[in-house]
Amino acid sequence: MSQRIVIIGGGHAAAQLCQGLASAGLGPRSTLVCAEAEPPYQRPPLSKRFLQDPQAVAQPLLSVDQLVTQGFTVHQGKMATAIDIAGKTLQLASGATLGWDWLGLATGARARTIAPLESFGNVATLRHVQDAMRLRERLSAARHVTVIGGGFIGLEIAATAASLGKTVTVIEAAPRLLGRAVSPELSGRIETHHRQAGVDIRLRTSVTDYRVDGSRVTHLMFGNEPLPTDLVIVGIGALPETALAEQAGIACDDGVLVDPWMQTSVPQVLAIGDCARLCPGNGLPSIRLESVQNANDQARTAVATLRGEPKPYAAVPWFWSDQGTLRLQMAGLLPPDVSTSVMRQGPDTSSFSLFHYRGDTLVCVESMNAPGDHLAARRMLQAGIHPAPAQVGDTTVPLVDLLRAA
Repeated sequence: MSQRIVIIGGGHAAAQLCQGLASAGLGPRSTLVCAEAEPPYQRPPLSKRFLQDPQAVAQPLLSVDQLVTQGFTVHQGKMATAIDIAGKTLQLASGATLGWDWLGLATGARARTIAPLESFGNVATLRHVQDAMRLRERLSAARHVTVIGGGFIGLEIAATAASLGKTVTVIEAAPRLLGRAVSPELSGRIETHHRQAGVDIRLRTSVTDYRVDGSRVTHLMFGNEPLPTDLVIVGIGALPETALAEQAGIACDDGVLVDPWMQTSVPQVLAIGDCARLCPGNGLPSIRLESVQNANDQARTAVATLRGEPKPYAAVPWFWSDQGTLRLQMAGLLPPDVSTSVMRQGPDTSSFSLFHYRGDTLVCVESMNAPGDHLAARRMLQAGIHPAPAQVGDTTVPLVDLLRAA
């Protein structure tokens, strides 16, 4: 393959795509354009160990030297500003113009904000390492921390802040934590865990107003009730970075729309990772997933497309979230029409897995502090193995035996 490949992005998806191209010997034809000054780095630690350790630094996924050695051209700390589809060029803020034959969009997502609050000095979001560095500094000086949002990022930061001895309050407008991501049973167990760790969780609650002192928010208001705060962290989800694609006329709808081969509506333009919305076809709904696993698997699919050996995306989605001493792992996607759910109890009350079925089909497994169950569940779902609910609930039978028997 002699065609020029340009990749826009600096996260897990871009890093995995670069690694796949290097393994295929396509580095000399490839260019990475990364808006951040840092090379691609690990994102999950930013809400956990990075905030706890004042000496922690970003953990690189690969180095610029590695990329250059493999033949890549790297534009680091350079913002891509415009895509010319007809001319097959990419414009950079520096004024440089890059030609491409294939373009890979791995532009990620940006944190949702609350417009009235985002300009205050003690209100933070977390998406990049620079956000994490600022948050770490503010967190060290804060006593009262308020997290707005009971999703994964909000709960991870809340657990980290609590471990540092902070007084932590989580504000969630929905009736339960992680309402769109996990089952009610798991949600309840997660809530109990955080409350036992000293986190004040307020469900069905929204901020109605706030009080300020200069450039800082001093109180959040819930009706007439003021909550004093030193630091406000907004963790209410993320929006896909689609501006470049939209300006170029590439089809978008809460993400850059891609087919199972990661191709967008424009020939020879691919999109992967947090910015991409997969349209699987066959009447199935489109879906946008924000996870390291999804970024890596979509990048592998994109590499196959670029090599001229296209294989449709067929990975089983899986996720994880570390919240203090709590390790959550999910395999598969939880549908709204679960017909049967079975609990498999672990060695203690903090360890269990929930197996969810649609009819006789196993569709999702949620695990709390049960990594062995999670690994077995991923193998079951990938292989299309559907043990009976009574079998997975029987802890006298190892899950690996059910895999062998299939």
